[in-house]
Amino acid sequence: MVEIILNKGKDKAAWQLHPWVFSGAIGRIEGKPQNGEMVKVFNDRKEFIAYGYYNGESRVAIRLLEWDPANQVDEGWWRRRIQKAIELRNNIFENGQTTTARLIFSEADFLPGLIVDRFGDFISVQILTTGIENIKPIIVDELNKLLKPKGIYQRQDASARAHEGLAVSAGVLLGEHPPAFVEVLENGVHYHVNIAEGQKSGFYCDQRENRLYLTKYVRGKRVLDCFCYSGGFSLNALMKGAAHVESVDSSALAIETLKSNIVLNQLAETSYTAVQSDVNKQLKKYWEDGRKFDIVVLDPPKYAPSRSSLDKAARAYKELNRLGLSLLESGGLLASFSCSGAMDIATFKQVLAWAALDAGKEIQFIYQFNQPDDHPIRASFPEGEYLKGLLCRVV
Repeated sequence: MVEIILNKGKDKAAWQLHPWVFSGAIGRIEGKPQNGEMVKVFNDRKEFIAYGYYNGESRVAIRLLEWDPANQVDEGWWRRRIQKAIELRNNIFENGQTTTARLIFSEADFLPGLIVDRFGDFISVQILTTGIENIKPIIVDELNKLLKPKGIYQRQDASARAHEGLAVSAGVLLGEHPPAFVEVLENGVHYHVNIAEGQKSGFYCDQRENRLYLTKYVRGKRVLDCFCYSGGFSLNALMKGAAHVESVDSSALAIETLKSNIVLNQLAETSYTAVQSDVNKQLKKYWEDGRKFDIVVLDPPKYAPSRSSLDKAARAYKELNRLGLSLLESGGLLASFSCSGAMDIATFKQVLAWAALDAGKEIQFIYQFNQPDDHPIRASFPEGEYLKGLLCRVV
């Protein structure tokens, strides 16, 4: 096995079980590893640190997997890790009210570069690193043994794969091709999920608990759900007695899926309005028209993909939340989210405080939203914490 020796003083994070070794930390390589090949990692005194897989084309040159030198990373190791991750999610499905969740969450499950989601009888897989690409047959076989799905489908993530020097790849890995819409349950709400063409893995199961929590406040209320996608917050609000829900998204596919989900749950079509529009433009229109809502949900895409873009993202978050707050009166609620890992909760609170000031509103933070237990945050990998949200009350 190729041996990689780190520069002096560049081994601290690795000893602390952080799974990333950046290319600049490498002192020398004894051998010529292929991309995705397993390597041994040592400090400058040639003390063993961990096994990992290597990629010379990636800024993260080594993804560390195992710190015990006696536990070599072989086929059995990979299978045990997959088994453990899935076993830890069994509780989510026990009551029969939920049939969709994240089964494997990359570094958090000691499987960096692998994302696996369950959608009823189908499995969606994202493979983002060369090391995981090399063991794809093992992954597919183990998922099939454990879950017996109708089909396993690989989603493409072109940008992440490009960083690893991987070609775009998507399609059926095993079994049937998923139909245009796969029906799933989340907390008793029915959804049609487009696995092959929908955003990300096909459905945002990371908002499962947050959607349910917000229903405490919706009965008899006028709810505005922005960036609604397939209608997670909208459907939950309608199911729990909201007077009316207005759902906004720029995607025609999202609006089409939302309408399908309204019918699927046998909800009154007069109880909601679906608007295909740019959210910021639509919020400005509502303000110009003098529209008011009792609850506004803002769940935008990732504005800050990296720390270098954080200042620009903060300005975008502030303007979005200013517009949302302008549609609320005293007692109104704003549920605002950020899925940008670079935006920590303290910064997000400050951004919302600025937005409230610009909107001429005084707000209270009454609840903090987080990612659910199928998206765990590994203590040695805080970068896995990305989803955050705040429930704010206008006073």
